[in-house]
Amino acid sequence: MSSKKHIVDYLTETRDRGGSDLHITGGAPPACRVNGTLEALTEFDITPDEAKELVMGVLSESQRARLEEDLELDFSISIKNVGRFRANAHYVRGSIEGAFRYIPTEIPELSQLGHGQSVNDLCSLRQGLILVTGVTGAGKTTTIASMIQKILKERSCVAVTIEDPIEYVYDHGYGLVKQRELGPDTHSFSNALRSSLRQDPDIIVVSELRDLETIRTAITAAETGHLVISTLHTIDAPKSLDRMIDVFPADQQEMIITQLANCLQAVVSQRLITRQDLPGRVMASEIMRINHGIRACMIERKFEQIVGLIQIGSQEGMHTIDESLAHLLVNRHISLNDALLNCRDDEYIHQNFKAVEASTKA
Repeated sequence: MSSKKHIVDYLTETRDRGGSDLHITGGAPPACRVNGTLEALTEFDITPDEAKELVMGVLSESQRARLEEDLELDFSISIKNVGRFRANAHYVRGSIEGAFRYIPTEIPELSQLGHGQSVNDLCSLRQGLILVTGVTGAGKTTTIASMIQKILKERSCVAVTIEDPIEYVYDHGYGLVKQRELGPDTHSFSNALRSSLRQDPDIIVVSELRDLETIRTAITAAETGHLVISTLHTIDAPKSLDRMIDVFPADQQEMIITQLANCLQAVVSQRLITRQDLPGRVMASEIMRINHGIRACMIERKFEQIVGLIQIGSQEGMHTIDESLAHLLVNRHISLNDALLNCRDDEYIHQNFKAVEASTKA
């Protein structure tokens, strides 16, 4: 049986089990992650040579050359009757291994992901910067894909995406979408972002704000009448602002804060938490929309006060992570322990849990 057939078998089983990720590692059995937990796909370990054969079997000659030169490679593959996968090949102790993330063919709607009207409303914005943040595996890419597909279905526009690698494939809808991939289509996020400004875009999607030049160009694009959507690996709005600003030298930070305060529209921070009522995971989120008070806190760099302003901003579509967790807890979707592991304020969660207990006993 060929390497490619073997890897297709493992990828198919990952999808069929409802898994999110497949891991090919020498000295261990192939394993997939299902609802956050690793499950072995065989009883037997594979050798480092077998792991290399499995991973290299899905790479083109040019991809193999890039992997050998850079020692790691991000790529995507599409397998007929199975689906698309985002993948990373890398060296571990001199051997090649791989991780493959399953990407559903159908882009889910925002409501299916657990987002409410607040995130739907962001899709009507025509300019500014929207950040979707969270740890790896929190569903950031899927949220952005759902937003972009909704926009394309509802209005005529040109969307340019810069991805590493391309994951979801969009329908043009009423507009046009140009999906560019780091490597085959462009050498860097910052170069592609600068180039996109000359492509008549209404919307620019950057899969991640990784470096100073990309952040600077994204802010410029948002300031000049484009809607820019991107991600950060941060857990909430205050930390997202800190991360963006701290990338810059100290003598540039005041100017960047002012620019960011004027162009930032919203920060959507999300986490996926294991459900206790049903199989799978459920989203907890924090939504920050920019208003006069939050803009003032940004300019004065009083980020610690932003959470309080989110708490009183429900009429503007805002809520904190603790409010989201409490809602999930009260409706018995998640456990008290998981709520406490993800919250800011233990006492707030305990108070909501006591209310649930009291109503149960009544």
